[in-house]
Amino acid sequence: MKTVVINAGPKRRDVNAQLAKSAVEGAKSVGSEVEYVDLYKMGLSGCHVCLICKNDEDVCKCFWRDELSPLIERIFDADSLLIAAPIFFSQPTSHYMALLERLIYCMVSYKTGNKFRGKVNVGLFYTINYPMGYFEKSVRPQLKQSECSMGKLSLRHFQTFQRI
Repeated sequence: MKTVVINAGPKRRDVNAQLAKSAVEGAKSVGSEVEYVDLYKMGLSGCHVCLICKNDEDVCKCFWRDELSPLIERIFDADSLLIAAPIFFSQPTSHYMALLERLIYCMVSYKTGNKFRGKVNVGLFYTINYPMGYFEKSVRPQLKQSECSMGKLSLRHFQTFQRI
């Protein structure tokens, strides 16, 4: 079993990073081989819409040459993906959004929809400094679209966790 755990926050020692590292320990405790990634350490960008990934309808691969492309391949090969994402201005961080953009765009076909045939169980952990009422009313609805996009990896088994 393979698990990719991502700290999508800029700090490596804050609550968000601690949550991601706890996820690493949890995955190891059930015998998973774990890769831990600090997204802000990587040289990456959002999707450049180069369309190379659209040339082969059977392959889910981002062809842009930076550090994110190999990570995307490892995510597609994993059994589980756990992401700890701090919420800034009611949205996940820009690095999380760049990962989401690239990951989802290379797996969507204009002809057949989702071309990913595997299954990666996805867990999202949010860290926020908002009161719970404000989070549920104003922030949570804005997160639904990215959660649905991540759901394309897991097909049926999608869970979201919040940490306040």
